Amino acid sequence: MGTTNETVTVAAFSQVFQFNTNYKDLPVFTFFVIANSVVGGYLVLSFAISVFHIIRSSAKTSRIILVSLDTVMLSILTAGASSAAAMVYLAHKGNSNANWSAICQQFTNFCHRISGSLIGSFVAIILFIVIIIASSVALSRR
Repeated sequence: MGTTNETVTVAAFSQVFQFNTNYKDLPVFTFFVIANSVVGGYLVLSFAISVFHIIRSSAKTSRIILVSLDTVMLSILTAGASSAAAMVYLAHKGNSNANWSAICQQFTNFCHRISGSLIGSFVAIILFIVIIIASSVALSRR
């Protein structure tokens, strides 16, 4: 998503117009990129802490904190993906009541890339839910 950029050239009335779109044009997509970056950075740090828990299995308090932080990161990731999903829907379908036309007919590459990023984010949400459930079950057994 952070690299989505497309320029479309339109010729009308013997003049040439160029229209450019970028993920930074909409604050929702900027929030989506920042939320995914924050969660990705957290996962790198979380991986190091998880390796520590594998080596030293008696650290129960830090495991509870890790599951709690996982839940917070899941919330951030879900908020970013959900808000971006609303914009992607508008980009594909538009809204005739608000006079918003669908832009995906003109900016096809942009729309394909943002849709792919959104799918990847929702897959990450599902994996995050599985990780949280597995961690919670492992904590309850100890």
